[in-house]
Amino acid sequence: MLSPHYDPERFGVKLAPSVRHADILVVTGAVNKKAAVRLKRLYEQMAEPKYVVAIGACAISGGVFAKSYNVYAGADKVVPVVAHIPGCPPKPEAILDGVAKVLEKLNKG
Repeated sequence: MLSPHYDPERFGVKLAPSVRHADILVVTGAVNKKAAVRLKRLYEQMAEPKYVVAIGACAISGGVFAKSYNVYAGADKVVPVVAHIPGCPPKPEAILDGVAKVLEKLNKG
């Protein structure tokens, strides 16, 4: 999705060097108990306004790991998620569309 073919910079998508400079946190995998602590800490370090996007089946519901003893059933059990982009794996176009919708919400206030 970050390749020049899809050109995410036209929407203002740019990788931030630190989570403290980011507006959107992207969760792309299953959230286990150990990662949940780090995810919560990263979310708390972000400046306002902050949004979380769950990309893929693993981030949304735990995916194939959902019944595992150490995996949460989605990132929204740990941090508030504003957009879910389904798929396993989701298409780059779907990811761009979802992130662009969150950016519209961010720009509106």
